[in-house]
Order: sequence, then structure tokens, then C-alpha cells
Amino acid sequence: MRLLTVQIIAFLIFSAAFVAHGQSDMVRVGAFANITHSQAMVGKANGWFEKALGPNIRIEWKTFNAGPSAIEALYAGAIDITYVGPNPALTGYVRSHGEALRVIAGASSGGAALVVRGDSGIQKPEDFHGKRVASPQLANTQDVALRAWLRQHGLKPREKGGDVQVLPIANADQLNLFLKKELDAAWAPEPWATRLIREANGRLFLDERQLWPNGQFVTAQLVVATKFLQQHPEPVEKWVRAHVDLTDWINDHLPESKNLLNQQIRKETGAGIAASLLDEAFSRLQVTYDPLRSSLLTSARWEFEEGFLGKTMPDLSRMYDLSILNKVLREKHRKEIQ
Repeated sequence: MRLLTVQIIAFLIFSAAFVAHGQSDMVRVGAFANITHSQAMVGKANGWFEKALGPNIRIEWKTFNAGPSAIEALYAGAIDITYVGPNPALTGYVRSHGEALRVIAGASSGGAALVVRGDSGIQKPEDFHGKRVASPQLANTQDVALRAWLRQHGLKPREKGGDVQVLPIANADQLNLFLKKELDAAWAPEPWATRLIREANGRLFLDERQLWPNGQFVTAQLVVATKFLQQHPEPVEKWVRAHVDLTDWINDHLPESKNLLNQQIRKETGAGIAASLLDEAFSRLQVTYDPLRSSLLTSARWEFEEGFLGKTMPDLSRMYDLSILNKVLREKHRKEIQ
């Protein structure tokens, strides 16, 4: 009995040391089945992250439809890392008083658009009066962009005294509602924006890149739970290094990457994307590890103005931790990101 007790104590000491040195035997990762999360989709399909993390670390993937759900899971401790849009990450950061998460890399730029139904009668911003416009989820990245754009053109959602009905609706359901003529427009990420155009009589009204300097704005980024980053820095570093390498590989092998991405989307949703549709969607998207911080700060101002971030503009000075990303970039003799 005494020997057993000694063995248990020794095991606990070993385990504590294992954790203290940043090890973890599992990483739980969130992602969406769309092309703005290209690294996640391609990495799932070809086992890139499993190879990078090694046989002693198991990856548990979890699929989400939109950012707020992913951030809620991160906040609740159900996932450790997630690919997510900027505005849900902002909301999670602010609601946790800057404690819950850190942005550690970018994932994609662009790849979002305002699409109108071909027979909706919408030709100019003023035509949105009285219309029904969808976003993927309340306070997600496209939802905030939509509401900011409406405000900039003197339009208001119904709940703020205006006559535009803003409807948070899952992307797949938007497609069906377009076909039924129950929606007039949608601010959607790719490939859903292109699918609305190709499959549901939609027309491109605004490519969101037109609103941003150099046509660049963060659509998805890599976010980690602060506690996980502090307790397990080694697997996080391995993930970031694999993420950067995979970003390079995707950009250097676009045809193969698109096939793998499509294969994974088909596996998760039951339906793939036509090659021509995928090419069009990718034409509005850039896969990148740069988190494009300045665009997030603009999104933060929009989100604050929409009332999603409280009564005072939050301090975002601790939202980013790019130390691991910049370590990887230094190793590759590349310019660090400020």
C-alpha cells in the first residue's frame, strides 16, 4: 500500500512537471466549413496539424456555423483554439475584461460581400428601405459590417427605429430563402456569397474589399484561450508554426489546396462546391497569417457604435499576442508583424 502511495505521488509530481513545461495531450480546435477558414479545412483534410503536433497530442476538431458560438465555447472552456472572425473575438475579449483570449495570427482577408436578389429592385443604397437583409449571426463579423454600412448610408434596422429588417440567419438557410424570395439581400462570407450569386439569382452589390485600404481586411483569425496559452505554450507554438507553413503551402499550391478544401467541406456539409464557383469565391479572398490589426480596430469602432461592446470604447491593448508568430517569422527571415 505504501509503495502504491509513493507511485501515485511520483506520478502526480511528473504530471505537474509535464503541464508546467507547456505540454498537453489534447488540443480542442474550432473552425467553420467555409473557405475563409482555409487553413483549418485543408489541415483537416491532409492531416497537416496532426503531423506538426506529433503523435502525443490529439486534436479534437469542433465545427461551428458562426463566430459568436465559437467564442462562447472558448469562453466556456470547451475549446482551446479557434479560427474565428474579428468581431466575435472582440466581443469575447471585452466581455471577459480582456482575460479570455488572445489573437495569435491571421487566417484570411477579404472573402465577404453584400449580395442582392436579382429581382429585389435594389440598385442603390436607398433601395434598401423596407428590405429584408440577412447576416450569418447577430454580432458576427458580417453582421457588424452590414449594420455599419447601413448606418453610413442613413439606414437603420427596425430595432433601432428604421425600416430595414436585419435577420441573423445561417448561411445555408439564406440560400433557400433567396430562392423562395423571402430575403432581399445578404452580407455573406465566401463561398456563400458566390453561391447566392450562382445558385439563387443573386447579384453582387458590394465586394467588401472596396471599403478597405488596399482591399485588405481581416475575415478570420487564429485565437487562443489565454489560460491555454499560459499553461501550454509549446503546443500553441507548434500550431502557429504549422499554421504559417500551411498558409505558405496553400498559396503555393492553390489548385491542390482548393481540391482538399472542397473535399473537407463536402465531408462536413454533405455538399461540395463546383470548381468554377470555388475559383470565383477564391478570387475575392487572400489566405494570410497577418492578422491585419488595423482593420480589426476599425471593426471594433463599428461594433462599439452598434452597441455590442458596452458604454465605453474598450481598451484593446492586450488583445494581441503575436510573440509566437513573430518568433516563427524571424526563423524564416521574414518581417515581423507589429
